Amino acid sequence: MPVADVYVHYVNKVERKDRTEAELIKVMCWLTGFDSKTLKQHLKNQTSFRDFFKAAKIHPNAKLITGSICGVKIADIEDPLMKKIRYMDKLVDEIAKGRPMEKILREA
Repeated sequence: MPVADVYVHYVNKVERKDRTEAELIKVMCWLTGFDSKTLKQHLKNQTSFRDFFKAAKIHPNAKLITGSICGVKIADIEDPLMKKIRYMDKLVDEIAKGRPMEKILREA
């Protein structure tokens, strides 16, 4: 499945909660290590989640992302690809819930 197919839903979710697409891009770039130009190129090219995360350099603080997505604890997810996808889902949820960006980005 292309990341772009889900990205549209991410944008809708954050904008419904009065947050911005720019904040979403910032968070996705933080997680993946991509700059915004590279991220947008992946979206335009319809890159699959597998290839998207294969090309990514996951932020070292991503391991600090905890909690549950759809009733499943992130810490209990064993499949590396699914864990990265759920990291992104969790970050989008945090944006939509109005959490401050410093906390979402796991800054000191």
